[in-house]
Amino acid sequence: MERMRRTVSGLVAIALAAVLPLAACWGRTESTDRSPHLVSDSIARSPYDWSCLAWDERGRVSYVVDGTVRSRTGIDVSEHQGTIDWQAVAGDGIDFCYIRAAWRGSTEGALYEDEQFRANLEGARTAGLDVGLYVFSQAATAEEGREEAEFVLALLGGESLDLPIAFDHELTSDRSGRADNISHDELTAAAHAFCDTVEAAGYEALIYGNSHEYARLDILSFGRHGYWFAEYDEAPSIPFELYLWQYTHQGSVAGIGTGVDMSIELVHALDGEGRR
Repeated sequence: MERMRRTVSGLVAIALAAVLPLAACWGRTESTDRSPHLVSDSIARSPYDWSCLAWDERGRVSYVVDGTVRSRTGIDVSEHQGTIDWQAVAGDGIDFCYIRAAWRGSTEGALYEDEQFRANLEGARTAGLDVGLYVFSQAATAEEGREEAEFVLALLGGESLDLPIAFDHELTSDRSGRADNISHDELTAAAHAFCDTVEAAGYEALIYGNSHEYARLDILSFGRHGYWFAEYDEAPSIPFELYLWQYTHQGSVAGIGTGVDMSIELVHALDGEGRR
């Protein structure tokens, strides 16, 4: 979600829209695992048939099985998008949004509420969108991961959410951040502390990241949580069941004056005949 981060391999999805045909899925095939460094030999190949992805002329993608769309379209936003016209967003085919609630500084480590958090939360709800939250983490310890979760829970004040709360931990662009050099075990512990605290309060948790970020922690230990995978390519290369796939950071959505991250929700993509 942060503009400093993007080092994902592959082509940007919006460019692929010009060359990929519109597709519908009429059966299932095995997908190829292109991220072997992330998984053990015991992990199955992806359960999805990525030929079910259908791209439109705007560079948006859906997962279509036997003519039925089994995905939903969403965005994630923060103060970087400025003031948003949420009614226009809802009228442009957007089903859900993830709103940045808070962020931790990468030098001194202070926690801050996103400047547009409350306006975005109210606006998205009024427009009828399903809402989830994310925290841009720079936690260096399990204690700080727990602190970040408690910070966003305090902002919510017990209000319900339609969607999970995501943990988003990224390296700084110049690799000088206070949490850039923590160990694999330390980052895993911080992420677990965040997710466990969120779930203890009655919310669901997601782990956000691209292949490089997932490799920085024990990603297999988060199987009971959801995965929000970022990869700007023709299809995700990770062989997991995904809650969300973020496929571009250059989406164009009515009511938003900047480029915006876009994801599809895959919660029901494998229902019924869609499951291999």
